[in-house]
Amino acid sequence: MPNDPVQSESVQAGVADDLAALSEGIEAGEGLPTLIRAAARALGGSVALIDRSSAVLAVAAASPDEETKLLAGGDEAISVALEVAGEQVGELRIRRDDAAGAVGMNEATERLVFNLLALELERSRSGDWASEEAAGDFVRALLVRDITDRRDITARAADLGADLNSGGGVVMGRVHPKAAQSEDWRSRALTLAVRGVKAVSPGALVASAEPATGGVERRDAELIAVVPTEDEGLLARAARSLLAELEVELGGFTITVGRSRLAADPTDLHRAGQEARLALNVGEAEGSGNLAFEETGSYRLLLPAMSEAPGELQGFYSETVEPLAAYDEQYETELLATLEAYLENDGNVARTAERMFTHRHTIRYRLERARELCGHDATSTEGREKLGLGLKAMRVLGIAGPGGPAREPGTEAGSVSRKAPEPD
Repeated sequence: MPNDPVQSESVQAGVADDLAALSEGIEAGEGLPTLIRAAARALGGSVALIDRSSAVLAVAAASPDEETKLLAGGDEAISVALEVAGEQVGELRIRRDDAAGAVGMNEATERLVFNLLALELERSRSGDWASEEAAGDFVRALLVRDITDRRDITARAADLGADLNSGGGVVMGRVHPKAAQSEDWRSRALTLAVRGVKAVSPGALVASAEPATGGVERRDAELIAVVPTEDEGLLARAARSLLAELEVELGGFTITVGRSRLAADPTDLHRAGQEARLALNVGEAEGSGNLAFEETGSYRLLLPAMSEAPGELQGFYSETVEPLAAYDEQYETELLATLEAYLENDGNVARTAERMFTHRHTIRYRLERARELCGHDATSTEGREKLGLGLKAMRVLGIAGPGGPAREPGTEAGSVSRKAPEPD
């Protein structure tokens, strides 16, 4: 019977016991997993505790299947923001057990449980968050040369648990969502980056890049790891581990990783950061998931310009292929892709047509249209040299090419139908 006094007293006693267990666990410092199990009993369901960087800290679920459903979220999962002094410190995710339910717990008691967990989460994680923020500040300052003194670099790194006396290398990752993301996926990406890199190099320092300035919202997430090592193989393993961790955990994203050469002196880590970024930009443009600086070929010649005179590179890009990129973006054409294919096929129109799945006459028309827009003739030796360097400048600068509907297989928006080229 729903209003049975005996049953009601029993439920209230059970709730009191669960709250007592939660309080005793906090007093004894038993840790978040123990507290979450007590909270799950009190709340009548499966519970997951997630910190503000999207790291799952503890889960109490009846089965692995229930845990999977809980972490996936969905309509059956309740998400409660855990706050301390008006600042969110984490999230509590709950899936109620309809059979048990929290029938004896009123709203005020539930809030008490949420607040106890928020305070304990803040207490236990505040040191980690401060350390992560300090590591991020140091990494960003190091790579933009705000810190240049060797002793200062090694001392500050040592305070963060990293030994840079013998130098190291830099690994960078970039994450692009393929569709709109509702959650704080950037924080999740950073958490995964920390886990992936530190699995190989526990002393590595991992950070996210500064957000874009000037009111422009950044569409990607850029991750930076300074890896203390004298072993090129360990740096390569750190890059692979970062890529693997992001690919496994972040479905629906495009992920690229680039790595530098080793820097024997910590004062050269700024240069290593430039190398990693160049490898990242080239790898992203060429569709390579994991690229080392040594594998960038002739792009390496543009590193000094990228480091010391990015304005010159930008100017060269603007004078060569930027008009084609702008035209493609506006009209959903493929002038830039056609130019790239033409240059990669040594100026052979027939092979370019085959590569682009279109007619030879269409290729010639596009090359002529490109000449009209940018003033450089891809069919001449000088024109090919300038346009080829313009494409390289575009990639080194990390400028994404147009990717409108005309670039997607099976569409005809602004382009010739994708079918085999006509025979000669």
